[in-house]
Amino acid sequence: MADSAQFTGMSQVLGALDLTSIVDLHTHFMPQRVMDKVWAYFDAVGPLTGREWPIEYRLDERARVGVLRELGVRAFTSLVYPHKPGMAAWLNAWATQFAGDTPDCLHTATFYPEPSASDDVRRAIAEGARVFKAHIQVGEYSPADPLLHGVWEQLEQQEIPTVIHAGSGPAPGRFTGPGPVAEVLRRHPHLKLIVAHMGLPEYREFLDLAHAYPGVYLDTTMVFTDFTEESAPFPHSAHSDLLALQDKVLFGSDFPNIPYPYHHAVEAITRLGLGPQWCRKVLHDNAVRLFDLSA
Repeated sequence: MADSAQFTGMSQVLGALDLTSIVDLHTHFMPQRVMDKVWAYFDAVGPLTGREWPIEYRLDERARVGVLRELGVRAFTSLVYPHKPGMAAWLNAWATQFAGDTPDCLHTATFYPEPSASDDVRRAIAEGARVFKAHIQVGEYSPADPLLHGVWEQLEQQEIPTVIHAGSGPAPGRFTGPGPVAEVLRRHPHLKLIVAHMGLPEYREFLDLAHAYPGVYLDTTMVFTDFTEESAPFPHSAHSDLLALQDKVLFGSDFPNIPYPYHHAVEAITRLGLGPQWCRKVLHDNAVRLFDLSA
């Protein structure tokens, strides 16, 4: 459980920015048996991490929701993702129930390149999904797979964002990197994609895609923190890009699977020295606009 120092730290950071809350577009809630497997992977220092990774918020589901609320997170996601055929529909059913029970969770869904993919996405949208998750690394598929053409077409037409982990960090996969994403965007130039982890470690290439395409955003998940700066530092020369793209950068944390206190991820944003207005946009305003959370 988060201690009082963490809540105090968050309160101080938000107060200095004249914010009362933030939006976190990269949080994980999933069926407990799936979450247990994720935690076991991190506990074993899996090959994709290669380093100690203590889970900071190893709590039951309701307690985790409570922590986010106490930390001032007004809206968050339940990023679920399949690693084989047949999982997406089951995960989407779970996520629909979770969103119904958790009003501050943006109804999240997912997909996998399989014959049912277009129907799975159509059903999820009909049930109220507001954001999708694609994990290219874990799923080991190309986002340009022909089985996903109908998926991207629907998401482009409906203007529903997808959080996509396509960067080659923490370890490269068969289909990671900017190339397959660029191929999708050439076919669907108005698609809304939120590039997870700022595209780590291919920061430059994914920044270029955000410059080039109106619907490409980047989330800050784990980037700029001490933990990530040790292994994949964000280039200081790209700070000018962060300013130029200030309306397209969104805060993400990877809660609960982070190896440090939550408020450190927020402080990592503020210590970049890009100004309070930039911080307010990243931590709150951009997501509020993207998901129409102004009410």
